[in-house]
Amino acid sequence: MASAKHPGSPGWTGRTARSPAGAKQEATAAGPDLPSPGPEGDSDGDGSPSPNSSMTTRELQEYWRNEKGCWKPVKLLFEIASARIEERKFCKFVMYQVVVIQTGSFDSDKAVLGRRYSDFQALQKSLLKTFPEEIEDVPFPRKHLVGNFTQEMILERKLAFKEYLSLLYSIRCVRRSREFIDFLTRPELKEAFGCLRAGQYTKALDILLHVVPLQQKLTGHWPVAVVPALCAMLVCHRELERPLEAFAAGERALERLHAREGHRYYAPLLEAMIRLAYALGKDFVSLQERLEDCQLRRPTARGFTLKELAVREYL
Repeated sequence: MASAKHPGSPGWTGRTARSPAGAKQEATAAGPDLPSPGPEGDSDGDGSPSPNSSMTTRELQEYWRNEKGCWKPVKLLFEIASARIEERKFCKFVMYQVVVIQTGSFDSDKAVLGRRYSDFQALQKSLLKTFPEEIEDVPFPRKHLVGNFTQEMILERKLAFKEYLSLLYSIRCVRRSREFIDFLTRPELKEAFGCLRAGQYTKALDILLHVVPLQQKLTGHWPVAVVPALCAMLVCHRELERPLEAFAAGERALERLHAREGHRYYAPLLEAMIRLAYALGKDFVSLQERLEDCQLRRPTARGFTLKELAVREYL
């Protein structure tokens, strides 16, 4: 019989590490933790050890060595596999099927995305604001008043968009930018989190299982960007009564939050993992110690649970 002192029991009242300002948490939960737009995109307040971290100089040096050792360069290949004309009630457009494949080895997690001309156009406008000099020589297919739905024009644009994405990806600061990463992942992530909010956990998981591998390939320089999606997978698996799968997703998220106690997902994720570990008969004591150590260094009031954080993403 579970004791109220254990995290798996309903009466457990263990200490928690939460944000004192719920409104502030909610405001920062509007999207993934991607690096800020800029020439390099390598800095983020949530991503590095806190200035008040208790880590020693040697520990910090070791931490950054390990971080850099995990940055494996990923080369991606872009193809426009097909295009189809779609007609809606008030509009007609061409949907291009973008296939993203990792080169150098067999890629079992290739991504297939549907994007319209207007999506490419929005990306171009956004990049021109942030990287006007870097992309000034990258050609973008112009829109015509007539003839946009002819087979010749569609074929021409298929080739043009393939070259366009490949050239953008070849520019380091662009491929690491929020604009480029959002173009390739945000629509699918937004749909997945929308399904999670609606309680459609199986559908949300299906989308996440396809988009998270691509997100990982695009954000290898900033692993913490994948944390919200991995936590959403944990929530979905847990709601579908799949504790093993939920725990596995949580472990992947915790790996990316190493030494990032200030991240808004850190404490809620630990709390969820403690309960899962206890229910599965795994080591929950070490997780509880991490949570308590975090609270001692960062005493906070009670804030959002992991699920409450997840449903606020992409609102």
